[in-house]
Amino acid sequence: MSASDSSAMLPLERQAKVVELLRARGTMRVHDLADQLQVSPITVRRDLVLLAEQGLIRKVRGGATLIDVGASARGPAVPRHPAELTLGMVVPSLDYYWPDVIKGARGAATAENARLVLRGATYQADEELRQLDRLIESADVDGVLVAPTTTGERGEDLVRRLGELDLPVVLVERLPHDEHRDKLESVVSDHSRGAGLAVRHLADLGHRRIGVSTTVNSPTSVHVRHGWREECARLGLPVEGVPDFHTVDQRDPTWPGVVDDLLDACLDSGTTALVVHSDPEAISLVQRCRERGIDVPGGLSVVTYDDEVAELCDPPLTAVRPPKSAVGRAAAALLIAALRDPDPHRPAHRVVIEPRLIVRSSSSAPGEGEPARS
Repeated sequence: MSASDSSAMLPLERQAKVVELLRARGTMRVHDLADQLQVSPITVRRDLVLLAEQGLIRKVRGGATLIDVGASARGPAVPRHPAELTLGMVVPSLDYYWPDVIKGARGAATAENARLVLRGATYQADEELRQLDRLIESADVDGVLVAPTTTGERGEDLVRRLGELDLPVVLVERLPHDEHRDKLESVVSDHSRGAGLAVRHLADLGHRRIGVSTTVNSPTSVHVRHGWREECARLGLPVEGVPDFHTVDQRDPTWPGVVDDLLDACLDSGTTALVVHSDPEAISLVQRCRERGIDVPGGLSVVTYDDEVAELCDPPLTAVRPPKSAVGRAAAALLIAALRDPDPHRPAHRVVIEPRLIVRSSSSAPGEGEPARS
């Protein structure tokens, strides 16, 4: 492996390589792993700490070794049996939202004596298709877990390719197009229900004008918006005349202007609460509120969607938490069940799991705090 290849690896990819090296060579020293991966010993030590916390390896003096999952705490070591099944998994990101999904899938696979082979992509259909093809060609997988891009011409091509595979496929946090519903199974969070939980929470606090802000590049946004609109209608709350933003995320250079436009719309319309997808955008908005003298939650209550880093905000953000680990576990279990079911007429399964609302300090009754100022 070249230095450039290794420097381009994401942390989860590098950690997976560490496990592969330990599986092939047994116990290895930190410096030997660093040489193989072309990274610093400090980076390797951090990876070993994380892998040990996950129960995948055991740290030894100067290095690490794989944990023998078949060993008894009191009895002699039992040889580890080869994995019965190999599951491939392609996710669009390895550093936000998806790590917990991956951990859930890996835990379910390990419990069923299955091996999970992971590939990360970049929310682009072409890259996802490339990773899928490499996975199928190189890993000899029995079935695939995948969270594909489903929109646009290339997204449609990718879903069509998945529907044509001669092996079971389970979509993760995605739903199949109608023409592939009998071929592709799925496990999803009920994001619409999650957004509804946020609206219901704010309404119960006394808010009557609740806005929404979502990002254009997220496949979750359409479900969050649907849930917001549906719950507002059910509660008799207005959706016209309140902020309804579907725009860039906080990495875009135009984002500062978007935040000010959103806050101006709240002040002008008398909106006292917002549902924001996702955490980085919500945190940025709260920071801008502080700069403009708008108290959160007294002048504006904020509920974020995702709960990846919401607790780190000041104040900590009330958040809707999708059941990420549960989705991963259910997806792997569904794929294994499909692989073990010999019935050629087995119906396609759909699993929907509900999010949770985590109440923190960014939501309160209207006016409980400093008044809003522009």
